[in-house]
Amino acid sequence: MNRLDQTFGRLKAKGEKALITYIMAGDPSLQDTEQLVLELERAGADIIELGVPFSDPIADGPVIQQAAERGLQSGTSLRRILESVTRLRDMTQIPIVLMAYYNNIHAFGEADFCSKAAAAGVDGLIVPDMPPDEAGPLREPAAAAGLHLIFLLAPTSTASRRAYVAKESGGFVYYVSITGITGAKLNDMAGVRDNVAKIRKHTKTPVAVGFGVATPEDAARVAETADGVIVGSAIVRRVGEHGQDGRLVHEVGSFVRSLKAAMQPG
Repeated sequence: MNRLDQTFGRLKAKGEKALITYIMAGDPSLQDTEQLVLELERAGADIIELGVPFSDPIADGPVIQQAAERGLQSGTSLRRILESVTRLRDMTQIPIVLMAYYNNIHAFGEADFCSKAAAAGVDGLIVPDMPPDEAGPLREPAAAAGLHLIFLLAPTSTASRRAYVAKESGGFVYYVSITGITGAKLNDMAGVRDNVAKIRKHTKTPVAVGFGVATPEDAARVAETADGVIVGSAIVRRVGEHGQDGRLVHEVGSFVRSLKAAMQPG
């Protein structure tokens, strides 16, 4: 069974929700990324999203755009990220999802990438510029490799779109809580609750909410509604602030502990 499915099943049995933490691979270096993944797990993260640096990250706000620039400057590539995941698999079995723009995967070769990603220990893929109706080149290679393709839904999605994307998404459905880019504020919790309930009518796949979750209070509110809470820009901002001062692992770990503590039932 895929590690994502195992993790959501284990958490559901305990009445808990998944904390899904995003960092940009290679920011400030891949060695730092590996240390951060291990610290994120120690701090309570249940699933890791690793961003793949790309020169034109259209879904991302300035914080993650700057992290992508730092990752590219450190020489990070998709092949080097897979090597890093391979090393991590000697130390952890936490589920790892890659968030990559399609150009990177296409340049690698879809079938070759999927087989190598699975061999390295990747569990799922988020390709923000590839909706499910355009995922033909990835669908069969990912399924053959045992990789979940995780698709995004937005507040503006129609009822028919919700049904289609919910059915096609594996691992979890990624609900984007706001219209806009990463790093914006989460203000409409009533809308989040309503849309998560609508998505659940179409699938038993867990629903995770991301974009706009910046504080422990945000995480607690989202955890009341969703199966998973995705935190990205708030973590990446701390990586940018402490990447060179020796406090990187401590600061990120401390923040993630506060998120997980706020999400605990009761």
